[in-house]
Amino acid sequence: MKFTIRGDKLVVTNAIKEYIEEKLGKLDKYYNDASNIDCKVVIRSKNNLQTIEVTIPLNKFILRVEVSDKDLYAAIDLAVDKLEGQIRKNKTKLEKRYIEELPEMNFDYPEEDEEEEVKIVKRKDIDSKPMDEEEAILQMNLLNHDFFVFKNTTEECVSVLYRRKDGKFGIINVK
Repeated sequence: MKFTIRGDKLVVTNAIKEYIEEKLGKLDKYYNDASNIDCKVVIRSKNNLQTIEVTIPLNKFILRVEVSDKDLYAAIDLAVDKLEGQIRKNKTKLEKRYIEELPEMNFDYPEEDEEEEVKIVKRKDIDSKPMDEEEAILQMNLLNHDFFVFKNTTEECVSVLYRRKDGKFGIINVK
């Protein structure tokens, strides 16, 4: 893998860089030719938390993880574990859907433990009245949810309002 490691208001030492490359290098077994894979890593420090964000863009999808911990090395280990979990968990789905279109993925790695397939366990129909974004925020707060789907009168589309990790709000518009 080719690594692009940068610190956001933080100096990345050679020791940190080598540790990241060593740990993320363990993911090479999941790729046919890892030398063509670009891996972007951003490290941040805010308050007492060290955050590592790893993005691996592939042909048809993107692997991404963001992990925070008090110890940077622990955050790096968690990020690698989560990325490996994402690949293993979605192996069969990726293999069925993209086997011809993903020459960079290696689907012949050994299975350690079989995970059960994710199934939809609940379905909900909602009636939505048209509203603006401010009213949607109010509704979401009243329901005490992390997201809210509504007909957006401002954008004239269906929108998903969500609470970000920093406590602020984001919106996704479906056109």
